[in-house]
Amino acid sequence: MLINDADPKGLIRESYLIEGITLPECKTIFFDWAIQVPVSADPAEHIKFCISYYGTSLPNHPMTSVLKMALKPSPKNRRRGGRAGRVTEQGQRRDGLSE
Repeated sequence: MLINDADPKGLIRESYLIEGITLPECKTIFFDWAIQVPVSADPAEHIKFCISYYGTSLPNHPMTSVLKMALKPSPKNRRRGGRAGRVTEQGQRRDGLSE
């Protein structure tokens, strides 16, 4: 993989060049970058490449933190909304007030 494949518009590169950039700003840039990753590509591979290309020389940079956080597995869904959150598959209310 080439850096032009992983970061074609240079968004990640530019974030490393911005002096005093904050974690929330890096997250915004990351999301802008992430929506441009091709659907057929593995985003994790692109993220790993960006970390190895940019992050090794700047391990304490907020963008390095954002990229590393993006590789962590997402948390398990705990709450269900709507009817599925109020009623079990057997039709019983989850609050225990079923008759």
